[in-house]
Amino acid sequence: MARQQLQQTKPEKPKNPKRDPVASGERDATINRVASHNYFLSDNFEAGVQLRGTEVKSVRHGLANLKDAYGLIKDGELWLLNAHIGPYEHGNIYNHEPTRTRKLLVKKEEIRKLTGKLQQKGFTLIPTRMYFKSGRVKCELALAKGKQHWDKRETERRRTDEKEARTAIRERKART
Repeated sequence: MARQQLQQTKPEKPKNPKRDPVASGERDATINRVASHNYFLSDNFEAGVQLRGTEVKSVRHGLANLKDAYGLIKDGELWLLNAHIGPYEHGNIYNHEPTRTRKLLVKKEEIRKLTGKLQQKGFTLIPTRMYFKSGRVKCELALAKGKQHWDKRETERRRTDEKEARTAIRERKART
């Protein structure tokens, strides 16, 4: 009678039930960092984005860019223009145009509110970030008013002053 050998194995680590951090909503797919530098941002709101399959996969891979993008209300619908979503690597003939105009999905009452606010002089809609929520791509838009050159310098000056104050406090605490 042959003797069975029991081999000691390491217990397997439990698999992470979450997918990658972008798809699970833990991390933003893309952020428009230039928006807060070039504009005074006020009201934020969330909108769904009508995308094709290869576009969703490209956003998951981090190939989206909102730097030059803006929102526009046309014929009672909200549109996202100039948002660049790079072509999907394995998309072959079904790939999309990178900067095509995409429809934003919001309720009609929100569009009416935005129309009234956008008619004021100098206001525009700027996308600030794109992220996943319950498996769907969402875009956060902000009502924005453009900054003048001196406004940008003032913001930069204020930011450096705050940074210097924080480092001075940190150094003071380290000495004691």
